[in-house]
Amino acid sequence: MFKEISAKEIKGNLIDLISNEWMLITAGDENGYNMMTASWGFLGEMWGNDTVLAVIRPQRYTMEFIDKSDYYTLSFYGDNKALHKICGRMSGRDVNKTELCGLTPVFADNTVYFDEARLVIICKKQYVGDMKEECFTDKAPLKNYENKDYHKMIFGKIERVLIK
Repeated sequence: MFKEISAKEIKGNLIDLISNEWMLITAGDENGYNMMTASWGFLGEMWGNDTVLAVIRPQRYTMEFIDKSDYYTLSFYGDNKALHKICGRMSGRDVNKTELCGLTPVFADNTVYFDEARLVIICKKQYVGDMKEECFTDKAPLKNYENKDYHKMIFGKIERVLIK
């Protein structure tokens, strides 16, 4: 059973939470949704709101749902790396990741998340922008973009935080 907390009550090191526990970014609704594993992103303050910044490569299937949706979720599953191997390596265009992972979708708050999560952050999309090669002042990160498929940045106002 989830209980609601404020974003400022999220326990632990937020850098560790994203980079080592990893998360699912999910968008869509009962008519269709997709999720993907991510280990890059930020939580903080922006425009007077508790905010997340998720980054998604433009060719990812999840990006199609982000583009069509006003809301998306970040969800965390502890050390369940098996789930992330499926959601990070397989496309929802080709397989039913929900079924393969044994996840139970919850459709609420204009989006979708999964009952198996230990922590869910529900976000309202506020800004989507493209990373551009010419904006990199340090060229070292460009090694991550051999195909020039620069991430899209998705800023989301944190609407709700649910924890088990």
